[in-house]
Formats: sequence, C-alpha cells, structure tokens
Amino acid sequence: MFDKILIANRGEIACRVIDTCRRLGVRSVAVHSDVDAAARHVEMADQAVSLGGATPAESYLRGDAIIEAAKATGAQAIHPGYGFLSENPDFVEAVAQAGLVFIGPSAEAIRAMGLKDAAKALMEKAGVPVVPGYHGAAQEGLAERADEIGYPVLIKAVAGGGGKGMRKVEDAAAFEAALRDAKSEAKAAFGNDAVLIEKFVEKPRHIEVQVFGDGEDAVYLFERDCSLQRRHQKVIEEAPAPGMTEEMRQAMGEAAVRAAKAVNYAGAGTVEFIVDASDGLRADRFYFMEMNTRLQVEHPVTEEITGVDLVAWQLQVAAGEPLPMAQADLSITGHAFEARLYAEDVPAGFLPATGCLDHLKFAEAARVDTGVRQGDEISPFYDPMIAKLTVHGPDRATALQRLEQAICATQIVGTTTNLAFLRALTRHEGFAKGDVDTGLIERDGTALTQMPQPCSKSRALAAIAALGLDKTSPDQGFALWQPLTWQVQLRRGETLETIGVTVSGPRSFQVSLPDATHHISLDPIRIGGDKIAAELWADRARAVVFWGNTYAFDLVDPLDQVGDAASGDATLAPMPGLVKAVFVEAGSKVETGDPLLILEAMKMEHRLTANRAGTVAEITIGEGAQVSSGDLLVRLEAEE
Repeated sequence: MFDKILIANRGEIACRVIDTCRRLGVRSVAVHSDVDAAARHVEMADQAVSLGGATPAESYLRGDAIIEAAKATGAQAIHPGYGFLSENPDFVEAVAQAGLVFIGPSAEAIRAMGLKDAAKALMEKAGVPVVPGYHGAAQEGLAERADEIGYPVLIKAVAGGGGKGMRKVEDAAAFEAALRDAKSEAKAAFGNDAVLIEKFVEKPRHIEVQVFGDGEDAVYLFERDCSLQRRHQKVIEEAPAPGMTEEMRQAMGEAAVRAAKAVNYAGAGTVEFIVDASDGLRADRFYFMEMNTRLQVEHPVTEEITGVDLVAWQLQVAAGEPLPMAQADLSITGHAFEARLYAEDVPAGFLPATGCLDHLKFAEAARVDTGVRQGDEISPFYDPMIAKLTVHGPDRATALQRLEQAICATQIVGTTTNLAFLRALTRHEGFAKGDVDTGLIERDGTALTQMPQPCSKSRALAAIAALGLDKTSPDQGFALWQPLTWQVQLRRGETLETIGVTVSGPRSFQVSLPDATHHISLDPIRIGGDKIAAELWADRARAVVFWGNTYAFDLVDPLDQVGDAASGDATLAPMPGLVKAVFVEAGSKVETGDPLLILEAMKMEHRLTANRAGTVAEITIGEGAQVSSGDLLVRLEAEE
C-alpha cells in the first residue's frame, strides 16, 4: 500500500478519497486553486499545495504543476477523482514518466474508450451489443445517414459527456440546425466537433454496471439505474435497478466485464447501457453507450448495497494487489438511493447558482458526501454541487421513504437549491412505482419544477423568526397587563406583506396576516391545536422556515422605496457565466426574440434574446467576459 498519495481534484470527491486514506493510514496531499485555499478538502488533507488561479485551466487542469506537487511532497501516486484530468491519457502517461502511479486505468484503455465511435466499434468486436447507428469517422453526409437509421435520432459528440454536444432530432427538417448546434457545443466543451448518429430509443432507461479490473481479470459490482435525468445530467440514482431480473443482471454484468477485458482494464470503471424498456426489462434490449474510465459520481449507491469501499479497492489494485473479491463473493443487500444536491435555479431551467452558505445542516440519518461547510461560497468557477445524499434500506420503498426524509431534513440558506425539486421527485407516482425512463422529468417538468408556495402558517412562523421572538426566553417580552405587538414586512418574489405579531403568553403569539390569523406556541411549535414539525432561522436580511420544504423571505425596511419590476429594456445575466459571442452593437435594431449574445455556463451554451423590439443603447460586456448573475449585459433605448 502507498504511504502518501496526491488527490488531483477538489470538492466532495477529494474529501471522499481523503476519508478512505485516513481509514487505511495513507497520508494525503491536496491541491487547490486560489479560490479553494480554505476549502474543506484542503483542511482535511495532511498537506496542501497551491496551484494558483481560479478557473480549472489555471488550476486543476495544470497536469505539470500537479505532478511537480506530487514529487515535491513525496507522494507515490495520484488519484484523479472524476472530471478534470481523470480521463486524460496524456496526463496518465506524464504521471508514469515522472515515476509516479496513476490510480486508475492505463492511457491505452482511456484512449480506447474515450471516443464514442471507436469505443462502439471495439465493443461490437468484443460481443457487446450497441445501439443501431452511424459511428464512422467521416462527418459528411450525416443527414443521409440519419435518414437510413430512421427518425427520431440522437446526435452525440464523440468526445462528449454530461449531455454536452447532444441533440434529439424528430424529423429531417430539423436535422441541419440540430447538427450545427451540437457541433458548436461539442467544439466549445471538448475541442472536438465530431459527432455520431444513433437511433433514439423511445422509452429509454439509463442503466450502468460498475466494473473493477486489475489489468487481467475483472468483476462487476451490479447495476445502477440513472434514468432520472434533466438535460442529460443525472439527478437521482439508485441500486439495484427496479424491475431488474437475474437473467438480465447477469447478461449486462457479463457484457460489462467483456468490455473491461477488451481493454485490459485496471481500476474502477462504469459501463453505461441504454435499455429499451418499452416492453419491460429484457435481456435482449440493452445497448452499450460508453465506458467511463474513472470512479463515478454515483458510486456510493453501489458501495451501500455491496458493502465495498471502491476507493480502497482503487488504492489496493493501483499498489499492485490483486482484486480484493471474486465475482462469486459479491452480492446485493437492500436498496440505495443517491440525490445530487445542487446550487441551481430550477424554475429558471436548472441554471447554476452561486452564494454563501450562511446556514447548512444535513440529515443525520443519511450518508453525506460534501466538499463544503457552513460559511463556504459556491463559486462560479466550478460545478455547483453542494452534496450527495445517500440512503440505504432493506427494500426500495423503505429506501425511498428515507431519501425523502433526508431531503426534508436538509437545511440550506444563502443560495438557491434544487431541494424542493428533489423532494417532488421522491413523491412522483411513477418513480415511486419504479416506472422510470430518461424522459420522465421532461414530460412532468411543469409539476416537478413548480416551487411550493408558502401557506399562511409558514408566513406566520417566518414573521416570528424575523423578529427574533423564537430566540427569547419564556418570560422575556411578556407582561400580564399589556401584550406587546410588532409589525414586520416580508417579501417573497413580487409579493410584499405586512404581518402583525402580538405576544399573548410565554413563547406564545397571535400572528395577523392579510388573509389569516394564527395562534402559535413554541416549544414545540403548535399552530392552534396542531403540532408542527418546523424549524426557524433568520438573520438581518432573511427569515427562513424549514417545514418539509424551505420557505425563505426577505426582510423589508419599511422606509425603503420599492421600485417597479425591471422593464424589457434590460437583458440581465440569468446565471454566472462566460460571454461566448455577442451578435449586436450599440445602434443595432432588434425585434422581439432576436439573438443578442451567447452565455456559457458549465460548458452549456445559453442564447439570450431581445425582450422587445427596439434599438440597442448600450452593451456592457464583450466576448470572453466573465459575468455574475444579475449583471446588466444589454440595454435598449427607452420607449417614447
């Protein structure tokens, strides 16, 4: 076993690797950007080395600096985590040339699986079923290829991942525009605009198999269902897959092992399959999509059902030890779910959000993989994941109930999150039954992304919190002969209301709202005669009620003048991002819906258009500018 390893990553995966290092007695070295100098993974590691900069290109993608850091600190090996350099074969070769061990597969294996078209040709040769389609290198005549395959088809970047460079095309008329957009996005994200064309599976399920190899032999650690996706990115994963038969599990597992052995795979890897679930799960209806030659984000659900520490296995095999277990020794116990908790604005289209985590509390009963603490900033430079919540139960129904409880018990103030969206998913009737496919979120998006509105009881509780009355002692502020009354103004969205709170007894209040009056007692919280499982939090700017969902309100100074909502004159940045292209200049005439600019966030391109017809008065940014959410980008001349 190694004495010391360097972790070439950040956030929750770096913390996850450090946890296993501590258990195994292996010392750890963290690397960090300037932005991450005080990050949780830096605090946890035995040593830390600064890479400088803020963006990934200036820090976590600097392979030469990472290798130098490993050598300078005496690390014997480098763990890449996922993302960044984890699937970069040139980096793997450079690590080996420096006399260090890369904790993962060989450069040859990564290259073989790195391009989807070449990987599928290799899988066909290895006897692994692939989706019907065109996987050739030539990029001419793709429209004719799509006609031959038959619509609908899926255009996919050969070097892609995370839904980038991917477009579904319903008919021939839409093909050229979709191809142009896919190639542009792929070029921006991967530096390679080559694409392949596949037949679109009408009721697809995304089921992947965890494999582990030592370069000669390989085993599979069963499957995960990752069908709950938005914009081709996973939201909730589970293991095992609902409805899976033993016949199909074995067929998929053995196919995944053949895929791993075809490239002499060493380490943890995931073979992803698309499954045609239009007629249930059948052993002849799964097709190879790609192989991720690294540890997956969703690996905790596999660990929960198998009892295996996959990071420990990674270290052991990279250190030259054989596979820790044989296939016959592996088995499934119970069911597990993982929910990805993000800082993102769900109603606005899952746009990434930033902010300070002023208050952060996780469910004690869940496994929490996180790279942040209370008080940390969600940076615009990296993936906005806050944590992964993982639960385990003896069966699927129990595990799902525990997942909902863990989501409800999680408290976050300071940034917009997808907590309410995750809770809505756990209550979705089809998902509860295990009837899932990759289109579920898109089909039911309106209901799932509608943010819960606070009832009068939650608004009343927010008023008590805003006034700090929940923090008073039982006899403070109360006199038998004269109840005390306060007023507070709360704003939620465009709604502003004045609420009156009268102390009617020790920790007891009468709260008067425009539409209701409630008698509330604390310790425990009771509204009328009903006990309420809620928690209150407030600072000088906000009042928050955690009650199944999170209800946040802004405190309004009554002396402030509230302006009108922004007119159509201004185009503001809907998220932090990079300006990729600007299509207009001062004096340009535009019509409603005309493109103004393209903003890139998390490698996804977002086209911003004119709110109304008019003349451009001002452009405040240029191509290559980094902007924050709410920044003014383009202003039109005021209408006369």
